[in-house]
Amino acid sequence: MDGLLGDSKDGLLFILSAPAGTGKTTLIKMLAEEFNEVIASISYTTREPRGDEKHGKDYHFTTQKEFEVKINASDFLEYVRLYDTYYGTSKKWVEEQRRMGKHVFLVIDTQGALQLKGKIDAIYIFVRPPSLEVLKTRLMNRQTDSAEMVNKRLEWASTELKFADQYDYQIVNDSLNEAYQVLRSILIAECHRQRPKAKKLDKIKGDNDG
Repeated sequence: MDGLLGDSKDGLLFILSAPAGTGKTTLIKMLAEEFNEVIASISYTTREPRGDEKHGKDYHFTTQKEFEVKINASDFLEYVRLYDTYYGTSKKWVEEQRRMGKHVFLVIDTQGALQLKGKIDAIYIFVRPPSLEVLKTRLMNRQTDSAEMVNKRLEWASTELKFADQYDYQIVNDSLNEAYQVLRSILIAECHRQRPKAKKLDKIKGDNDG
């Protein structure tokens, strides 16, 4: 697949946001299965594991105290607190993966994505549901959240949708296969887009102040 994604020495950074239940995790998994050069960032979180989630595979599960130590040490590329839970992305890990030629996808909340605007060069992609009504049905069918949490997620989804216009691309996930083909096309096109040759691998400008 090297020809499809070009031969750039340093990998690209993609920021992908979407309301819970929109299919973002499935889409990135499909992309990583097709392209060895694609890797999804594994976030740190202070929440408890759900179902068969595993430490180091789905998330880096940590305590609030340990997370806040990392905040103070400026270890995170971005971090947010959502539903009284911290989520964050390791700055060092992302930079290492990109130097190895990996195209890194950060699947993060809109809060975290907007933290990175102006700090690092990335391709911003927003995946949206066909409607909030469809999203509600999907969330309820997952049977992983209480009715109260489903309502909270829908309320937050409504807020997130207001920021969709600040992303470079928007994908409507009405059909998973069609949404995947659009995402795949974006990846291929961005890998072949002309960029200033003198530009080095971007580093974060300043510390993350939350």
